[in-house]
Amino acid sequence: MGFADKLSMEKCHLSSINDRIDAFLSSINDKKLLFLSSINDKMRIFAPDSVKRKGIMTKDLIKLLITEYQAYVTQVELVHRDVELMDGLNYVFVGLRHAGKSYLMYQRIAQLLEQGHKREEILYFNFEDDRIDSLDVTDLDLIKTCYEEMYDSRPIFFLDEVQLVDRWEKFARRLADQKYQVYITGSNAKMLSSEIATTLGGRYMIHEVYPYSFAEYLKASGIDVQAKNALYAYAKDIVRLSNIYFQHGGLPETVGMKEPRAWMSNLFSKIFFGDLVARYKIRNDYALRVMIRKMAESVKQPLSYNRIACIVSSTGKKLSTDATIDYVGYMADTWLILPYENLFGKLQDKESNRKYYFTDNGLLHLFLVDADTSLLENIVAVTLRRKYGDGSYFWNSRNAEVDFVIPEEELAIQVSYSMADPDTFRRETDGLIKLSSVQNVKRMIVVTKDEEDVVEKDGCRIEIIPLWKWLLEF
Repeated sequence: MGFADKLSMEKCHLSSINDRIDAFLSSINDKKLLFLSSINDKMRIFAPDSVKRKGIMTKDLIKLLITEYQAYVTQVELVHRDVELMDGLNYVFVGLRHAGKSYLMYQRIAQLLEQGHKREEILYFNFEDDRIDSLDVTDLDLIKTCYEEMYDSRPIFFLDEVQLVDRWEKFARRLADQKYQVYITGSNAKMLSSEIATTLGGRYMIHEVYPYSFAEYLKASGIDVQAKNALYAYAKDIVRLSNIYFQHGGLPETVGMKEPRAWMSNLFSKIFFGDLVARYKIRNDYALRVMIRKMAESVKQPLSYNRIACIVSSTGKKLSTDATIDYVGYMADTWLILPYENLFGKLQDKESNRKYYFTDNGLLHLFLVDADTSLLENIVAVTLRRKYGDGSYFWNSRNAEVDFVIPEEELAIQVSYSMADPDTFRRETDGLIKLSSVQNVKRMIVVTKDEEDVVEKDGCRIEIIPLWKWLLEF
């Protein structure tokens, strides 16, 4: 046997040894993987949810949450709100933080149960639950699958704070297309009413949620004004509570709170840093803060974008008109402010010269020292917007100034803290009378803090109504 033949045999021998080694190692690896897989499977079966990888939604956890939520939402004590929702329509609830969007869901659930629906039909899910995290649209499908494994019923979906789920819009659209009944809430920081119509393609109704009306505030405080003789039995309490409502607003969580101002300050910080600065990546947050304060101080006056920019710039922090337009839009989108248009103005003036009120008196009060007159007009503005939506305006022409006009109701309202001063009386009543000469007006009102009267002037009947009594009309 030659040297070449011996070398070839050695190579074959070595190749055989290498093949056996590879096979052995492969076998070891296979067994290792099988063992590890077995261990992982056992961990998934026996480990509590608290030690499972964060963000992973297991079927067991989902089913547990579904039953927990069903028990919770059907036992919540509610202050019934005067809200009518139509059967067969899907809704998205929008509004100021803590205005009561989730509780409106609970109320709707209670209504459905009263109509004969079973608790098992309710598929409520709160995506702020600390047991879940980092979800996407596939997890929403898993929730639906888990429900179908538990019940034979067709679910009614209540998706609370759903904006925390990536690509939730696709799921919401698909549910609507499949004719499911769906109710949605979402944070203003990630889901704005101005974007929803586009996002959901017209498949959902947008329902605006405001702070408590005064009647709702009283009910939450233990007084039902619809009860027989309630106005006589609780007259002193009603007036007392109207003063608290006037000063601190009507957000549900403030009812009965001893220190609402501190709570409101914390809420504003969440709106400012979360809904405004973080969402819109605002770098000039100092200018934004100054702007909010100056708009609060000018809440009774029409303001143009140029005027706002000049006021802010006068403090030493430059703000362009374009940035001002953006900031005002952001504040409206997050429900911090309510813009009012001039009914008399031209289209350009209506867009660029508006009044700006704050959505809750408690928020406005944070920025004011001598606040009473501003708070009075602001609370009237919020009340009218809750009732009439965009159908409420102010009137400012060369001949007349009227604080509020509701054309569809042929209603005109002035706001004056007191009418005792003759000049004030003349100014407020003259404005109403001048308006009636160019606009159909059936009812003229002056809302005051405490005064009440009815006056006849130039053939016009003008009601002077104290705030607490006027609020009870709504």
